[in-house]
Amino acid sequence: MQRRKFTTGGLAGGWLWMDPSWAAGFNESEAAQGVRSALERGANAAVDLLGRSDGFLGNPKVRIPLPGFLNDAAKLLKATGGQKKVDELITAMNRAAEAAVPQARTLLVSAAKSMSVDDALKIVRGGDTSVTDFFARKTRSPLGEQFLPIVTKATEKVALADKYNAVAGKVAKLGLVKGDDANIQRYVTGKSLDGLYLMIGEEEKKIRKDPLGSGSAILRKVFGA
Repeated sequence: MQRRKFTTGGLAGGWLWMDPSWAAGFNESEAAQGVRSALERGANAAVDLLGRSDGFLGNPKVRIPLPGFLNDAAKLLKATGGQKKVDELITAMNRAAEAAVPQARTLLVSAAKSMSVDDALKIVRGGDTSVTDFFARKTRSPLGEQFLPIVTKATEKVALADKYNAVAGKVAKLGLVKGDDANIQRYVTGKSLDGLYLMIGEEEKKIRKDPLGSGSAILRKVFGA
């Protein structure tokens, strides 16, 4: 390991320990540029994939199921001829997620463009999902606020959603369900964000695995080093 002094960005005048291969491959400014590019690419790809019809419903990786505690109740409904109602609720939950995700694009791209050099260094040195972790840390809370009213509007179309909340509320008092799972709108909002960050992570892994195939010179230089 060798010590190198930075003179740009938020690290001016500071010291960081760096691997020699890093110093030989690219500088911190190029690293930041490459990571910002990777973040924007991953965010846009995830939004395009999920923010459309069947983006959630047709993708087993992110398809939103009923919460675990409702499985037995759903089986009972199906057995008594309520299959259609269960299917309607599951479809409504996933359609709500598909409607909400496009709203994430602006905030995700803004987070990517405003990231610091220090964040970029951590991402390059990090694991396969460090980009995803950055997005989740910076955007999960504000995106949740943006998603909730959209999800609420979509799920209100299904009468079973109110029944879900009523049942879940009673179950929550017994300690059998906690947090957002006790409310269909918050449950779907949380699962929408989980799916979004999962697909950003999938794109990140692709870039790390094959930076040459990304078609971006800066991504090839940073992630191919």
